[in-house]
Amino acid sequence: MTGPVTLARRTMGAGALIGVAAVASSPQTVLNGGIPATYAQSGVQGVPLSFVIVTLVLALLGVGYVAVSRHVPHGAPFYAQLARGLGPGWGLAAAGVALLGYNTLQISLYALLGTSIAAMTGIGSWWMWAAAGWLIVLLLGQYPGAANAKLFGVLLACEVGIVLAFDVAALANPAQGITFDGFVPSELFVAGGGAGALVFAVAAFAGAESLPAFGDEARSTLTIVIATFAAYGLLGGLYALTSWAYAAVVGPTRLEAGAAVDEPMTILANTWGPGIGGLGTLLLVTSVLAAMSAFHGIVARYLFALADDGVLPTALASITPGAKGGAPRGGSLTQAAISGVVLGGFVISGIDPMTVMFVWLSSIGAVCILGLLMLSSWSAISFFGKGAGRESVWVRQLLPGAGGVTGVLTLVFVLSNLPMMLGLPDGSPLPLLIGGPLLAVIVTVFVARGRSLKQHRPEVYAQLGHRQVDPLQVRDPRIVGLKL
Repeated sequence: MTGPVTLARRTMGAGALIGVAAVASSPQTVLNGGIPATYAQSGVQGVPLSFVIVTLVLALLGVGYVAVSRHVPHGAPFYAQLARGLGPGWGLAAAGVALLGYNTLQISLYALLGTSIAAMTGIGSWWMWAAAGWLIVLLLGQYPGAANAKLFGVLLACEVGIVLAFDVAALANPAQGITFDGFVPSELFVAGGGAGALVFAVAAFAGAESLPAFGDEARSTLTIVIATFAAYGLLGGLYALTSWAYAAVVGPTRLEAGAAVDEPMTILANTWGPGIGGLGTLLLVTSVLAAMSAFHGIVARYLFALADDGVLPTALASITPGAKGGAPRGGSLTQAAISGVVLGGFVISGIDPMTVMFVWLSSIGAVCILGLLMLSSWSAISFFGKGAGRESVWVRQLLPGAGGVTGVLTLVFVLSNLPMMLGLPDGSPLPLLIGGPLLAVIVTVFVARGRSLKQHRPEVYAQLGHRQVDPLQVRDPRIVGLKL
């Protein structure tokens, strides 16, 4: 079906897209939160190897996903690809899972932002700072992806610079000498510990797979392919290096003892001076804020694309006006409303923002995205089996098949270790009792919507996932001002 409007078209190159992926993953958050927590809870030294393994797994899962995205450019890629590969019902179910996953990832970061600023300034409650962040994210959501990418690019460059400065400081001051034990399999695959390290590593990459959602705005479909795999490689290398450096400066003895260790920014300040340490702390805040904005944009594009396909109300397909517009305004306002309601619910309930809101919501989001990547591999085999594209047999069948099997095993592995990740006793059914019904409700709503479309608007149902850009209403900066 032909959409009535488009986002700001052909405005994002590979660099901008890599920046979006890296910002969503948030290297500063991984350094200051993910890596120390992984060592503390897993008790193993093979954390650097876990990042290498997860990078390879995600790259394998991404083969079919990004290959199909070249033939099915869509703002809601998981939905569109499963609709085209496995059928409209699967696509609508995927739409619900994706919206749940990306929303929970985005909302979880309000807890991290609020508590970080409150602790740093000693002023106000965490929810006051979270509310301020909510307003900033809403304002940034009114600008196209290319405009935000410029801002994110500057912040990301500073953020990565701080992470690398920490790496240099850590490796220059090893507690017990530098070893490569972190990359030895026997140091990772330890009973009761290696599983935790791998689960945390999977969560660290959440958001890096989102680039096909910017299909309207990317310079080309090939740009998305290049940017996706480049983002996986760069992030995987950075996280492996940084976790190795962290182990070096802390020392194996203290890591194995599970003792409290210095904060990464304290280590940074001790080597480079308090000015750099303070800058690192500030960039931690801007990093979280940028990640929130990136996830906000992903959800907004999903809502825009689903509305443009007729699945959701057409009002959600509205965009910001003008030659410099083209942002998904309807989707942005809706995501802001969703996050505001959920945030308010957590504030009223008095639930601990970090141990419950941040950990639980981010875990739900990571599991949702991992499940969708697994399904996209199987969908890719079906899609190419229908005769689409001219890719090699490796891209059409072999690698997606391997990715699908790997994805199933990884998903089972993550779910079986979810209690440990959430700080619950082994075998606790609580994660499934909370996340399961929520997921079931979301999927049921979208599947029911599909049945309604099939019965009352069969022409729309048959074309789900087949959205095509209207050439007369393309927002392409190359033709701004052109008069016919």
